[in-house]
Amino acid sequence: MTNPTPESETSWTRDHRRQWRDCLYVYPVVSRRARGLSIGVNLNPDKHCTFACVYCQVDRGVVRDLHHVDVECIRRELRLALYEAATGELWREERFADTPETLRRINDIAFSGDGEPTLVPELDHAVRAARDVRTELNRPDVKLVVITNASALDQPPFQRALPILMKDNGEIWAKLDAGTETMFHAINRPFPRITLRHVLGNIVAVARRMPVVIQTLWMRWEGHAPVAAEVDAYIDNVRHIRQAGGQIKLVQLHTVARMPACPQASALPIEALDAVATKLRAALGDVDVETFRG
Repeated sequence: MTNPTPESETSWTRDHRRQWRDCLYVYPVVSRRARGLSIGVNLNPDKHCTFACVYCQVDRGVVRDLHHVDVECIRRELRLALYEAATGELWREERFADTPETLRRINDIAFSGDGEPTLVPELDHAVRAARDVRTELNRPDVKLVVITNASALDQPPFQRALPILMKDNGEIWAKLDAGTETMFHAINRPFPRITLRHVLGNIVAVARRMPVVIQTLWMRWEGHAPVAAEVDAYIDNVRHIRQAGGQIKLVQLHTVARMPACPQASALPIEALDAVATKLRAALGDVDVETFRG
């Protein structure tokens, strides 16, 4: 499945600012991948991350002190955002006013922002707060999503949050951008020492317990598209997750959509993205694969 072309997009798809009103953590966005409203929770205003991906729009050169997360503030901001969306007040704002009716549905509360949410010690408390607010407003249909680079899924913050996600309509959207260690280090630029093998192992361990969504960004680097051998190695990695007992709910293939920190990174033509999707569908058979234009 290929999603809408750039020509059909308006401000509702392009505006993914992580600032809404005077909120510190919460930012609603209309998301093509969520097919509706995603209420984002940015647990990393300090930009703390284990990757410095070349395509990321966040400038990792700016160093900030580690941020202590105020869970009660998150609770208040989520209550406001979910209420405004549920009552329709959100759609009166200029930023959201031209959103199509079909996308005026609340899909999820997503932990995603300027860094890696699974590094935050308070992650489980934040996930629990999101679950509680959802219950207060009687919206059990709203999913709880953790969008992650999968480098720290084996660490205590995420391990404490995982049972909540498994029980309460949660999803894990895990990044997998490479087929080889060489490409992984060139594109994702992990630090400290993290390997692609470690990331794959983390995804497998979680996917054995609950279905995961795999998110992959393909791009041109210094004008060059990924070579066929890299694409094949990537497909082998996705196949490995399933062969190891992992459950894959969906694979999302996308490309550069906003100005990256590294200008050498640029969008891959949709024809090339579709070609990867075709090969992946042939290899996986019954797993849904979606592509999203830049």
